[in-house]
Amino acid sequence: MEYELNSNSKADNPVVIVTGCGSGIGLELAKQLYFRNDLNVIVTARGKSLEFIKKIFFESERFLIRELDITNNDHIYSIIHQVSSNWGRVDAIINNAAVCFRAVIEHMDVESEMLQLKTNYLGPMALIRSVLPIMREQRSGIVINVSSVSGMLAMPTMGSYSASKHALEGATEALWYEAKPFGIKVNLVQLGFINSNSFKNVQLSKKAKMSTTLGGPHSEYYKSMTPMIEKLMRFSFFSAENIASKIIKLIDKPKSQLRLPLTPDAIVFGVIKKLIPSMFLNRLLYLLLPGSMTTWGGKWKAKSHASPQPEKPKEVALRRTS
Repeated sequence: MEYELNSNSKADNPVVIVTGCGSGIGLELAKQLYFRNDLNVIVTARGKSLEFIKKIFFESERFLIRELDITNNDHIYSIIHQVSSNWGRVDAIINNAAVCFRAVIEHMDVESEMLQLKTNYLGPMALIRSVLPIMREQRSGIVINVSSVSGMLAMPTMGSYSASKHALEGATEALWYEAKPFGIKVNLVQLGFINSNSFKNVQLSKKAKMSTTLGGPHSEYYKSMTPMIEKLMRFSFFSAENIASKIIKLIDKPKSQLRLPLTPDAIVFGVIKKLIPSMFLNRLLYLLLPGSMTTWGGKWKAKSHASPQPEKPKEVALRRTS
């Protein structure tokens, strides 16, 4: 489907930059911002996703489509340079781009972990650093970082993803304090399960793939966790379209609230974490995980894998010396 719009561009319109627009929430953000004639927008993606959105939208003076690999500093500088040249300001950035690898900690390889960390944390921070001087001079602007319940609570097979989101949340909280005196708003959007096919974009690390194929020590973790997450997403009442609409409304809000859970489960997890001490919460969640009490560990608890017992010291006859 192709979209057409009235391209009444105004140089003084607020300028919005959005990352990760090739699918899911990012694509919905692009669709809804496409018809906001009171905004100048630059939507970004990379690779095949970039070609895909170029087939959907027509560019205009107020709506640009550009390549942005958030892990590439040259791409970031190019985007900021073009925005500054075209419109002379940046009023909002929405850090939506993310990747997700599924693996237990033992199966996470360095290459996958670094890509995830760069995409979900280091890249967004680099983009933020590029726009902060502009927003500081304007004495206005808004930074919206998209996080998830994984930034509140970690789940098995999602440890490295959770770590990247924890990092994003920590830095965003610090930024809220730092940016406030300059009139810059900072929002951390926390999302739970969304009714979409985004779970199909989750990748297994190399060792995780091998474990699921060969039936390794953690294979039951993957077999139980993956279907559970897919079911929770399919039964969610919230769509990417709903979430995109809520995020865009933040641009127009006069005040900034740091943490914004936008799905009911994100709200519930936030309340539970505050009310239940972690020593009880972790045990409770473990009991609720499918397979944790039945198949996890399984045959790998056999004697052959048990820790060797120390040998009994041999009795030594002591010779009495005179």
